[in-house]
Amino acid sequence: MTTSSVSIAVPLARPWQLSQRASFALLASIVLFFLAGSAAPTPLYPVYQAAWGFSPVTVTVIFGIYAVAVLSTLLTFGSLSDYVGRRPVLIVATLVQAGTMIVFATADGLGALLVARVVQGLSTGAAIAAIGAGLLDIDRSRGTVANSVAPMSGTAMGGILSGLMVQYLPAPTHLVYLVLAGIFVLQAAGVALMPESVVPRPGALASLRPRLRLPADLRSAVLLAAPALVATWALAGFYGSLGPALVRRMLGSSSSVLGGLTLFVLAGSGALTVVLLRRWPALRMMNAGALALIIGVGITLVAAAHGAAPSFFFGGALAGAGFGAGFQGAIRTVLPRTAAPDRAGVLSVLYLISYLAMGVPAVLGGLLVVHGGGLVATSREYGAAVMALAALALAGGLARVRRAPARL
Repeated sequence: MTTSSVSIAVPLARPWQLSQRASFALLASIVLFFLAGSAAPTPLYPVYQAAWGFSPVTVTVIFGIYAVAVLSTLLTFGSLSDYVGRRPVLIVATLVQAGTMIVFATADGLGALLVARVVQGLSTGAAIAAIGAGLLDIDRSRGTVANSVAPMSGTAMGGILSGLMVQYLPAPTHLVYLVLAGIFVLQAAGVALMPESVVPRPGALASLRPRLRLPADLRSAVLLAAPALVATWALAGFYGSLGPALVRRMLGSSSSVLGGLTLFVLAGSGALTVVLLRRWPALRMMNAGALALIIGVGITLVAAAHGAAPSFFFGGALAGAGFGAGFQGAIRTVLPRTAAPDRAGVLSVLYLISYLAMGVPAVLGGLLVVHGGGLVATSREYGAAVMALAALALAGGLARVRRAPARL
């Protein structure tokens, strides 16, 4: 599908209204910076830990509580933009995100940091389905690719730029957040100039009742995509929570850049893979991603056990390629078949699966680091679980290939 497809009749144009091309770019940039904002604290966790004296378990709780907040918002506000429109939801979410950055910048203890992560997760959860649906409203083909590339690119950019700013620029616990706050305010102003792609319809209040909205004709596609979503996002949880500590241990360095570099390698290679393989059939992408993830995580675990940092990053790049291909294949298995009025709701289901897979294992990993076998042993167990999930996704994908080979 290469033609643009706006979901419902669009209201009359307003003065100073953005074009569809500019609106698409703006929506993609919001995903990019929302995910950059979620990755920005990662290089700072050692700074906070040293200043406020909390344990490795607390680091993973801080990481996981963001995912829990996203999940809770997806369950309630995930479909709201299908009823009230994309613009109102996004204006509020970007302004709240800007306020969250101020909370981060002025945090003076663990409590403020936890509050900031919760509010950040709530605003991200409210926005992410509306953004994804808005991208599909404008162009279904490019929107499907952007829904995979932008989050990974944002995670990569946020991790590495935050690390560099923390390491080499003044005010390490303030500057990155203040820059992001300014960007979110500008994006909110841009959203106000966007054309609305959805005509409001009744049912907004009813849509806030926590429930999963999945049309019956999409359930088999979601069941096929779910193992790949779980495996890829559990991998993201592994790198986001334990990856920086593993690298610092291997290199014997406390550099903040290393904390961001692990996420940059993983998410950056994932985004590049999506762009390079975007013309592959969805099922082939998903299967190739699962295989690359298994091999990449295996190399990463062996490298971590032997303290081989170059091999660790090589394995991370290969696993990241699996992350990108697996996630994009899973998304494309479902979204192109989704009707316009259901897009935000279906995206909420997919992100619900993804963030649950990212948050819960990360917190369990932190508990095992402290109360189990330590960092290396926990990483080995976590990685083995990710490989098993990827093997399950690969088995399901290959079974589908055998039943319908003509579709590849």
